[in-house]
Amino acid sequence: MNSKKISEQIEYSFRSVVRNDNKVRNAYLLVHSEKLGIDINIAEGNTGEISADPKQATHLASVGKLFTATLIGMLHDKGLLDFEDKISEYLDTDLMNGLHIYKGTDYSSEITIRHLLTQTSGLNDIFFPLLKKIIKDPNLKMTVRDALEWGKENQKPVAKPGQRHFYTDTNYYLLGLIIESITQKPFHKVMDEMIFEPLGMENAFINGFSEPKIKSNYPPADIYLYNINFINHKNVAQLDYAGGGVVAPLIEYLIFMKALVNHKLVKQETLSRMIDDDVNMGFPVLGFRYGYSVWKPKPIPLLMPKKFYCWGCVGATGAFMFYHPQSESFIIGTFNDLSYRSKALSFMLMKVIKPLLETK
Repeated sequence: MNSKKISEQIEYSFRSVVRNDNKVRNAYLLVHSEKLGIDINIAEGNTGEISADPKQATHLASVGKLFTATLIGMLHDKGLLDFEDKISEYLDTDLMNGLHIYKGTDYSSEITIRHLLTQTSGLNDIFFPLLKKIIKDPNLKMTVRDALEWGKENQKPVAKPGQRHFYTDTNYYLLGLIIESITQKPFHKVMDEMIFEPLGMENAFINGFSEPKIKSNYPPADIYLYNINFINHKNVAQLDYAGGGVVAPLIEYLIFMKALVNHKLVKQETLSRMIDDDVNMGFPVLGFRYGYSVWKPKPIPLLMPKKFYCWGCVGATGAFMFYHPQSESFIIGTFNDLSYRSKALSFMLMKVIKPLLETK
């Protein structure tokens, strides 16, 4: 099929999903490939009384972790850290004290930056337990440090450092604090100065921490976790931080991904390490490997041929931001609801990448 028909097919699939599922209040999709001549940037649904618009800033949940990992990669390229450094070199004694006590043994001093990046520190998640507490008590306020202290008192690690992959925002909170320790600046300021401003991402901001350089005429898209509109809940936003706080129009996420792919942010060898220094994710995300906040589907004969290979990042609210090397395509979008946590990946692979592979 030609690019026009493929574009129409992808758009039809996307709009059909949204229109036939009342759980999805709004959704956004961008597919861009100069090689194939495809440029889709569409929205469906509503934000309150306003029709969804591609110009709206969207919160892609944990997709923001790839921005955090990229900042770490940039600091690495400047010689300011090594991926194998112990995190105790950058974090204060009070925070490190009792951070990781597993079966009676303190492993806090063994955690490395790489462990945090690959989600193999063994630390437990604190975001979702605290999210549920905030839903019960909307006035509950916590800084990231408060949240980490709460985790030390109320959560037990799941493994020794390096023993297994366990996906958690906790690791990326610590990376955010490491970035602050090295730069002596707040995380959102570093994001502005090192990524948003140099790339001209003028509508991008860190939810709950900063404002865009240019205020949009459109409200940010609603995003739902347990039927709570995340984008308007400031106390929840404070917990987001370096675990996924980036909010921007899809076209600006595209600017970021193009810069990353073309080694404008980190060196080629650093990006290769971010992608290829990976671990098996295991249950419940079977079939994927995880690098430095980089997800990759594992090739499976017949079910997932090598031609489907892509890499990028995923958010729990049905968000995704991937690059498909074979078609040189960027695929970015979100269904903005926790119910699409798994379904969004399937949509991207089967309803976007599969048709792209048929383009002539």
